Amino acid sequence: MHAFLKGGGSKLKEKVDKEGKSGPSGSGGSKRQITPWVEKYRPKSVDEVAFQDEVVAVLKKSIEGSDLPNLLFYGPPGTGKTSTILAVARELFGNEMFRTRVLELNASDERGINVVREKVKRFAQLSASATRSDGKPCPPYKIIILDEADSMTGAAQAALRRTMEKETKTTRFCLICNYVSRIIGPLTSRCAKFRFKPLATSILLTRLKGICEQENVNCSEEIHDIIVQKADISGKQKSIICERLGMVDKRLSDGADEYLQMMDLCTVIMQQFCHGE
Repeated sequence: MHAFLKGGGSKLKEKVDKEGKSGPSGSGGSKRQITPWVEKYRPKSVDEVAFQDEVVAVLKKSIEGSDLPNLLFYGPPGTGKTSTILAVARELFGNEMFRTRVLELNASDERGINVVREKVKRFAQLSASATRSDGKPCPPYKIIILDEADSMTGAAQAALRRTMEKETKTTRFCLICNYVSRIIGPLTSRCAKFRFKPLATSILLTRLKGICEQENVNCSEEIHDIIVQKADISGKQKSIICERLGMVDKRLSDGADEYLQMMDLCTVIMQQFCHGE
């Protein structure tokens, strides 16, 4: 890292000082909020969801009638399952009531029966009003999103079934999974099932190019090919670079600072190109 920053230490210090002064104790008054692009460009409405036309058509009718059933979204990762239900919730509740009406849990991390008994049941029993601050009608129910629901234990799924039966008037559930076969029958029978198709490469590229244009990022289509096909570095060096690309992508998804992650990635690339094995 020292070698990477050599000659640019003053710029880094200037950046850190500037951001530090913008904190609560500095003259700026408030710390600058950095939003990861995965959140910044997440669909804000159902109409913005790409390539899932059948799913969007049915959900729009449910939103118009404010009669949303329990939902089961399944399909490969990265096809828009979580983004779709969040867009639905924003259209139903608005940005202001979104936080109080939606509970999102990752079932792969919180998949035991205690989570269902405590977090899910407690949230489902809360009452919900039918008015929004902007005057628009609001459905009198909440939404509980269980991501990666196929990782839940059998006991937790059975407990969830009982909670779904008891709280059907005040709560809607959205189960998200990759493999619908891992969800027990009593749960799937209580949900409207939607299969999300894999996205075509052309759609992904169009979306990525649009983001690059809005962020003023000059990104050529050959960056990845240069790393994979470059002849003067070994396969081990290429794997180290690609592994770090994956790590950086995960950190950015978790909300890490883009500037620091870019420095980390560039450091690894420079080490492999300059120092070899």
